[in-house]
Amino acid sequence: MKKLMFAYITFVLPTYNEEKNIIPLIKKILSFDCKYQIEIIVVDDNSTDKTQNLVREFSKTDIRVRLINRLGRYGLSSAICEGCLNTNGDVIAIMDSDGQHEVKSVYQSIAYLLNSENDLIIGSRFKEGSSITGLSKKRKKGSSFANDLARYTLPKDYSHISDFMSGCFTFKRNTCINYVKLIDVNGFKFLYELLSISKGRLKVNEIPLDFKARKYGSSKLDYAVIWDFFISAAHTLTKRIIPRRAISFGFVGATGILVHLFVVYFLLGITNLTFFQVLPIAGVSAASSNFLINNLLTFRNARLEGVELIFGLIKFLIVSSIPLLANVGLASSFYQFVTPNKFLSQMAGIIIVFIWNYAASSKFVWKD
Repeated sequence: MKKLMFAYITFVLPTYNEEKNIIPLIKKILSFDCKYQIEIIVVDDNSTDKTQNLVREFSKTDIRVRLINRLGRYGLSSAICEGCLNTNGDVIAIMDSDGQHEVKSVYQSIAYLLNSENDLIIGSRFKEGSSITGLSKKRKKGSSFANDLARYTLPKDYSHISDFMSGCFTFKRNTCINYVKLIDVNGFKFLYELLSISKGRLKVNEIPLDFKARKYGSSKLDYAVIWDFFISAAHTLTKRIIPRRAISFGFVGATGILVHLFVVYFLLGITNLTFFQVLPIAGVSAASSNFLINNLLTFRNARLEGVELIFGLIKFLIVSSIPLLANVGLASSFYQFVTPNKFLSQMAGIIIVFIWNYAASSKFVWKD
């Protein structure tokens, strides 16, 4: 195969509060001895430290560096997607901005990609020959579990991959960009979403990665990221037919059932209230719990705070109460006019109520 010595490479670096890491990383990328034309796009989620200013000042001295400063939108997958859609390169290289990915490994993956029939090369933390000094035992176990679940949910064509959760990978723009355009920016991991959407059509391989310990700053992994992973897995298992947020909304609704049952039995145990008296309290408690969790997880990109949170709760309770009153009528009509099956009639009512709650809440509560 003819060796490709020249290519236009774009590095996409998502950032949030990486003031001590980003400039050393940029300098290391640009100082690497290679024959590629280099472009670096830093996509910053409105950092509260000096990250933006440092990159902006650096870009004045080197036109190969560009800054995308995002306001009102955030998230790792979203940042990477926006960066990819603004690239000029034939090859797009994605890596974290915290210094944990070796620049040398990224350039190795670029060379491998250009001299092969592959569409995408992943820097794997778990491939033979890799090292992961930057992961604690707890994080390593969590990543291994996530990779096992990802392997189960993704097409079998990708079963040979060892690190679906990697944040370090390179791909050819011409074969992958149309899939990138379809990625749900609220998804868990950009790489996982890309593999899910491509449905096994991409030729993918890996190289071992030296995953270093972070020198400055803190990890961005939190409860919301973990939640997103399970939602992404469920989204893939349902063939991406049901919207991600509808799945999340449904899971949160299931927790509301547990809250409802807990409040009922708790109040019956410590008060003299009757079953019918505690039901409204349990209903409001469950709905309030659903609202708060959805605000924290499902609609966190449109999260309500302060006074808006209070008014949002009131609107959510109103939205939720309307179908509760209509549910009996819906189930009865389905039973009378469609089928005399009690279970199916109740399910029809529940499904219609769920669709109403999800659609109305998205529109009127979170306006998203």
